[in-house]
Amino acid sequence: MQTQSFANKTSTMPDGNALISGKTIQGTRVYSPAGDDLGHIDDVMIDAASGRTVYGVLEFGGFLGLGSDHHAIPFGKLTYDHSRDGYVTDLTKEQLEAAPKQDETWRENRDWQKRSHEHYGVAPYWL
Repeated sequence: MQTQSFANKTSTMPDGNALISGKTIQGTRVYSPAGDDLGHIDDVMIDAASGRTVYGVLEFGGFLGLGSDHHAIPFGKLTYDHSRDGYVTDLTKEQLEAAPKQDETWRENRDWQKRSHEHYGVAPYWL
């Protein structure tokens, strides 16, 4: 999926905040602080009870989607950088590769979610 520009895709509120579509986030590149391209956001996960966006699912590695990995990154680890037209994270490729592996139950598996948040050094969203 190509990187998508956020220009003209946000709605600015009177207080200066902006709303953005989940479809717009999909495909957005993710960079390290040094500017290394780590991959792109393949999906976003929203907590149904609170409505909070809690994960950006990063697809990285592989070629044209083959052999790539997916990691649910706590959304608090992603900061949008307008100059890069993408997200920046302080996570390294090595940290991503060492993250708890996702299986088909990760969305409902609180144990996996706890381990993941501990790995990334982020407080769990449900607390």
